[in-house]
Amino acid sequence: MGSQNLTATSSSFGFALPSDPSGAAVPTVSLLGLDFADLSMGAVLGWLAARPADAAFGYVVTPNADHLVRLKRRPSLRHLYADAILRLLDSRVVARVAKTAGLPAPAVVPGSDLTAHLVREVMDPNEPVTILGMEAEAVAMLSHRMGLRRVAHHNPPMGFEHDPAEFERAVRFIEENPARFSFLAVGSPRQCQVANAVSRRGKARGTGLCIGASLLFLSGHEKRAPRPVQQAGLEWAWRLVQDPRRLARRYLVDSPAVLRLLREEARARRLA
Repeated sequence: MGSQNLTATSSSFGFALPSDPSGAAVPTVSLLGLDFADLSMGAVLGWLAARPADAAFGYVVTPNADHLVRLKRRPSLRHLYADAILRLLDSRVVARVAKTAGLPAPAVVPGSDLTAHLVREVMDPNEPVTILGMEAEAVAMLSHRMGLRRVAHHNPPMGFEHDPAEFERAVRFIEENPARFSFLAVGSPRQCQVANAVSRRGKARGTGLCIGASLLFLSGHEKRAPRPVQQAGLEWAWRLVQDPRRLARRYLVDSPAVLRLLREEARARRLA
């Protein structure tokens, strides 16, 4: 896992920032087989801001309940998360249920919030930005609304992860368009598969963020739940109402299985 010097420095974020991402280890909390970074939003932003643009490519993942259930069912995907330089918990529900069950829970850093803060507060509108995924219209609107002037964009076709030539094209796109931040927005686990392949080849530089639909909120193509709904841990319900056909199985069938996984882990720890 990536590491961080936690020495406090002054910052425009109003938080103590890391002065050197190659220093002391990031504090972590183990939950459901993953070591999550236990950092506040401000500390994560500081860590990302301090990471050099020419650092060897590393990627950030933000697992939510759906991802954690998938990992239990498909353990072959675990290395995609284990190899990330930061793993951030993207589920207030998981954190609350874990605490209720007597399990330690890391700080929650939602991927959509992280993306918004990163684009608005950390990135320079004139720096190169690489985006994998999203329709061209959405990228154009994102660039207009956020003032991004140097965006490299490639949207792979549906099912590209099963086409070796298209998958290679996606990997090479990241390699051939160096940027301090590359956003992988092709859905899970595809975005992690691409990021992992890029990392293992060792040619690319910078930080990749596996962020799903997060940029669509900034482009205005999708609307986030009101802040009180987010803080109550009910954003999933808001999204379900917006798109029931696509999300019903994820939120009503697959994701609730994480409750059982947390109960099982709590029981196993008590018996250990």
